[in-house]
Amino acid sequence: MPVSHRMDDLTRSRLLLVLCGICWGINWPLIRIGITGLSPWTYRLTVFVVGTAILMSVVILTGRPLMEPRGRTWAHLFASSMLNVAAFGIFSTFAMLTASTSRVAVVSYSFPVWTCLLAWLVLGEKLRGGAVLGLALCLGGLAILVYPVIDSSAMIGLGLSLCSALAWAVGTIYLKLVRIHGDMLVNTAWQLAMATAAMLVLTLTFQGWPTFEPAPAIALAAAVLNGLFGSALAYLLWYHIIGHLPATTASLGSLMSPAVGVVSAVLILNEWPSAADVVGFTLIFAAAVSAILQPRSRTPAAPALDPDIRR
Repeated sequence: MPVSHRMDDLTRSRLLLVLCGICWGINWPLIRIGITGLSPWTYRLTVFVVGTAILMSVVILTGRPLMEPRGRTWAHLFASSMLNVAAFGIFSTFAMLTASTSRVAVVSYSFPVWTCLLAWLVLGEKLRGGAVLGLALCLGGLAILVYPVIDSSAMIGLGLSLCSALAWAVGTIYLKLVRIHGDMLVNTAWQLAMATAAMLVLTLTFQGWPTFEPAPAIALAAAVLNGLFGSALAYLLWYHIIGHLPATTASLGSLMSPAVGVVSAVLILNEWPSAADVVGFTLIFAAAVSAILQPRSRTPAAPALDPDIRR
């Protein structure tokens, strides 16, 4: 392939990565808007249903075999779905009930740091300087965010945000251990479908049948847009990106999401972070960058839903 064509491919992929980060980033204020009129259970279920319907439609329309996964792959997809999709989505949504949008977005994206720590504990990977620095920066950032709200209900939201980050980190380690193969788009569609089924069971258990009245139209629109952009379009973009960009570049690009989340929370919700928030955000962002940029093992992993990026 001529160099000029290759550069065009790289440029296009980088632009799509920017668009992907924007899609995931604007979902944070959409969650806030959605749960003002819908229960967290109904909101998250709606998002998953929309995302699943779109991705399954794309799989069918592109002629991919819908039942491609075989044998143990189904069990691995289910485990990954519960960690990387269902748990992350549930924890981050409920975190919004008591914590600010920007805090939830930033703390949830501390997962690269926890992934490095778990890789050391579980996989025996060396805890290199970048990971140690990242862990120190992350703990410092969390301390700055926690101190002002330590006696308030916002602590619950921060705790749930941290749980979402840890769920993604555990899911990452799981994917490294099992290395799920197959068509990534098909695998991702099934993971969203499994998360939707689990979410329906949880909703019926803890809330009852989903209710949409008297939900304002803007809340319903937020749920649909989140499903369209965050659970469907962003993964379609990511499906293309991971085949054209190095993993480190793609992972660093994923950090656009919390940055866009903070900015969009200011512009859309008029949620202005305090000076302490800005310092905490900066430390956690720097921690994630340090973790991503540390030297990694050369053994490739074949993720079904990329372990180094989140919606």
